[in-house]
Amino acid sequence: MDRAQKEKVVDELGQIFESSGVVVVAHYAGLTVAEMQDLRAQMREAGGSVRVAKNKLAKIALEGKPCESIADLLSGMTVLTYSEDPVAAAKVAEAYAKTNPKFEILGGAMGESALDRDGVKSVAAMPSRDELISSIAGCIGAPGSNIAGAIGAPASNIASILSTIEERAQAA
Repeated sequence: MDRAQKEKVVDELGQIFESSGVVVVAHYAGLTVAEMQDLRAQMREAGGSVRVAKNKLAKIALEGKPCESIADLLSGMTVLTYSEDPVAAAKVAEAYAKTNPKFEILGGAMGESALDRDGVKSVAAMPSRDELISSIAGCIGAPGSNIAGAIGAPASNIASILSTIEERAQAA
């Protein structure tokens, strides 16, 4: 890899570190190509990405970035999983680590906050952005639904009373 290629990689990694909601660092020693492709597919489906880069270049790219504290995690065979959604990459990485012991999560960063192994686990347990949006939409819609039900209830009650009176009159 020549100098220009290295500079390009450092720039790309710098963009990843700046724009990602969460970055998870993990060891992947022993993963087969098929297992790595499976991880990439799962991450892509969740809106995230997987990147393997030389640790030295990643450390250079981290200089001056909000998540600079994760530089200490970059040793050995490391892989970066990241996403704009602050939870997606952590969820997928955590789920993948449970099914594949060769994928060992070391930690990560969420903005300026460094995360240890337990921190990544905690982030993975949080609801995703889409889940939060749907829950907020449900909360916003619920009062309107309740009002509509309350408005329609008296008319429904009157109709059922009249129906009962009519049935009794016919039976008599």
